[in-house]
Amino acid sequence: MCYSAQIQADYRRYVRTFGAHMDIEEFARLYFERAEGSKAKIPKAVDDAFREPQTDAESEIKALIDRYNTDQTTKLEQELFKQRTRLADAERTLKSKVTKAATESVRIATAKIEASLRRLEDINRTGPEPRDSRIFPGSYAPVLVMENGKYVVKPMRYQCRVAGKPANYDVKYPGTYNARRDNLEGFWKPCFGYTHGVMLVDVFYENVKKAKYENTLLETHDRDENVVLEFRPSNGQLMHVACLWSRWTAPGQPDLLSFAAITDAPPPEVEAAGHDRCIVPIKVENIEAWLNPSQSNLNAMYAILDDRDRPYYEHRLAA
Repeated sequence: MCYSAQIQADYRRYVRTFGAHMDIEEFARLYFERAEGSKAKIPKAVDDAFREPQTDAESEIKALIDRYNTDQTTKLEQELFKQRTRLADAERTLKSKVTKAATESVRIATAKIEASLRRLEDINRTGPEPRDSRIFPGSYAPVLVMENGKYVVKPMRYQCRVAGKPANYDVKYPGTYNARRDNLEGFWKPCFGYTHGVMLVDVFYENVKKAKYENTLLETHDRDENVVLEFRPSNGQLMHVACLWSRWTAPGQPDLLSFAAITDAPPPEVEAAGHDRCIVPIKVENIEAWLNPSQSNLNAMYAILDDRDRPYYEHRLAA
């Protein structure tokens, strides 16, 4: 399963490459909801695409981003004050008597101070970092779809909640950020052949068992001990990853656009590294057909998935 990926987060890449139209209303709605407290997880690189707005609508989105960052800065500064006070109190206690509670308070406060400082630094930083465009389940990313015969870029959550399913499916089925090819006509039947998308990916990451990665006995490791591997095409090519998406609606709830990346059996080099699934990068010449699916001709969709790009994936331990 592709639990994380480094994506092309700037919607303008989709606009330049495909002549796509940005769904500015969906972007504005997402940013408004976050500013109002929705807790939507939007990568910094997606925010940064609006740093120099070109239209009034983009300026409104930038204002929402600035408002959110100001609120976050205030909360982080309050958290810093709280944790620094906690740290100072614990250190005073330890000078007179070593206690488990005070020692634990020092550890927790120190970690929270470091985390808050990192987040403040990220808010104020203008230079890009690779982590800025990395998504995890629950993060939002630009996704290319087709509407009325035109390419459109929409912001969607990377964990698909299929229309008609209850909201608790997010917890009941936490793995719905990936859609297994062998289940496309099962769980994913409402989407497969109806709502297809494409995500632009540079790198993907996988959790693998340390024992499998090192080709050692499981008994020599903690049973749950994993390592994170970074996979990237050896030729540096951009991956056009096949996705399914859905618009979830419910009375009294905001609409949710969300998606899942399709996965299939891995190529030999990914399997040898210890993982049993892999995302499916489709060929550029098949994107238009993929985004115009027909439920009456699913074989054509399977053919596109079979006729995928097959780069050699180099891997290394993720930093």
